Amino acid sequence: MNIHILQHEHFESPAAVESWIKICGHKATYTRFYAFDKLPESIDSIDFLLILGGPQSPSTTIDECPYFDGKAEIAFIKKAIEANKKVLGICLGAQLIGEALGAKVEHSPNREIGKYAIKLTNAGMRDPLTSLLSEIIEVGHWHGDMPGLTPECEILATSEGCPRQIVHYLPRVYGFQCHLEFTTDAIAGMIENCSDELVKFAGKPYIQTQKQLLENDYSEMNVLLFKMLDKFSTMH
Repeated sequence: MNIHILQHEHFESPAAVESWIKICGHKATYTRFYAFDKLPESIDSIDFLLILGGPQSPSTTIDECPYFDGKAEIAFIKKAIEANKKVLGICLGAQLIGEALGAKVEHSPNREIGKYAIKLTNAGMRDPLTSLLSEIIEVGHWHGDMPGLTPECEILATSEGCPRQIVHYLPRVYGFQCHLEFTTDAIAGMIENCSDELVKFAGKPYIQTQKQLLENDYSEMNVLLFKMLDKFSTMH
């Protein structure tokens, strides 16, 4: 399977997803926006489009971030969806999927940074992807926004801090506001580049400290992510 990854920042990597790709023997190609890579001219060779997170918002302008062209990226995602490709977005990636389907990003009721529980909805317990999970699992978070909703989509998981953690938009299109791909190394990169957020939002209900973030065990959620990716890769 050919997986194309849209990566916005060097420190928001595919992390555990990259390990899964290597274990399964899939092929991975990248558009690294922070390195001013251009989007592929064609989507024909792509089987699975993965859109990663980033500190940007779908509304971030090129003046604000010279390597982020939200309109072009949204158009590319829409093209992949219309071509019936498998599409999965994480954090900002989930928000961009919502935008591609006409659903505007919204602010989350709470900012979440850390490892906190999400709970499956009734739809989540039936969905072919999330039904592989327990009803309540702990996953990673680093966000202040959440993806918009279309009339057809289903919310599969929520948290105390954010009501939209996993969204099933279309049969082959999912958005994860949460981060099951986080590893300790990935978190260290986030801390190194986004530590100002830990200071700015310290003391709020769903913000862990740097020490807590580094001491969290992310391995169990990585195993669950692998199970979901295995299932997603075989979905028709």
